[in-house]
Amino acid sequence: MKKQTYDLEERLLEYSVRIIKIVAQLPNTRTGNHVATQLLRSGTSPYPNHGEAQAAESPKDFIHKLRISLKELRETQRWLKLIQRVPLIKKPELLDDILKETEELIKIFVTSIKTAEKKGK
Repeated sequence: MKKQTYDLEERLLEYSVRIIKIVAQLPNTRTGNHVATQLLRSGTSPYPNHGEAQAAESPKDFIHKLRISLKELRETQRWLKLIQRVPLIKKPELLDDILKETEELIKIFVTSIKTAEKKGK
């Protein structure tokens, strides 16, 4: 396993890349295509939304953008669990690592939102 980076922007970029690679492995079936579309949308969304948060117009806007990223990460987590449970890919155990990363990113965003809310009060 490669060394974890703590640059959130880089982590989110790498996360998006990993999501895209998972989507490419999904079957070209009605189910596979539905899940692929949803996962691609939610799983690549935190990266640009984090960029939007960095360019926020106000503390309230910053928190709002962080909340969108958090919401999308939670949705992605559900899609990944579904892919693993069905399973929709040949080696569902390979999703364990990205599920762990999803959980870590969720914790980072929860903490960031709490910190930003405290500063805003």
